[in-house]
Amino acid sequence: MEEIEVMYKRVWATLDRISAERAEAEKQAAEKAAEYKKQEAERAAEYKKQEAEYKKQEAEYKKQEAERKAEADREYKELRQLIGSISTNNGMIAEEYFFNSFERGQTNFFGEKFDDIKKNRTGLKTDDEFDIVMLNGHAVGIVEVKYKAHKNDLPKILGKVEAFRLNFPDYKNHRIYLGLASMAFYPDLEKACKESGIAIIKQKGENIVINDKHLKVY
Repeated sequence: MEEIEVMYKRVWATLDRISAERAEAEKQAAEKAAEYKKQEAERAAEYKKQEAEYKKQEAEYKKQEAERKAEADREYKELRQLIGSISTNNGMIAEEYFFNSFERGQTNFFGEKFDDIKKNRTGLKTDDEFDIVMLNGHAVGIVEVKYKAHKNDLPKILGKVEAFRLNFPDYKNHRIYLGLASMAFYPDLEKACKESGIAIIKQKGENIVINDKHLKVY
């Protein structure tokens, strides 16, 4: 009987030990799971924090980039306006210079003596503008003025003939001469003018020099 009682005690002791060990194991598993969840939550929070910081930095970068672009656009626009103003001023200076030279009595050009001279004459039917126009009873002298002319200007100058006759039909039977007045010429431009029959009008001190030996009558 005592042996049975001892055996039961041993069994219950073993069961208590196993139960305690199981409880301890479950406790440790729960603690590990809780720790894992805690770490997972911390990692998620850190990720969200980093993601928010990244988005913040990205937004700041886009803002700065937009500001830089806006500033660059503003500076570019101002530069274009400045260049445009300089070009316009240079063009006005050239027009005044050559017109005043013609107006001071230098009206014998292209083998003709002109009785009247006009500046910036605008077309009646189109938006064509004629920088300097010299007139007499049978001839018209059209002078295109540039501060710094280029070969690319010649087609436009040649187009002035038909444009003038279209806008001013009273002169459709007049002889028309073309001239290019510029503060600066280069050899290829002079050659192209000669080939096109356009008079070359240059600045020389306070006077102008005209090369019209190759002039063509339109």
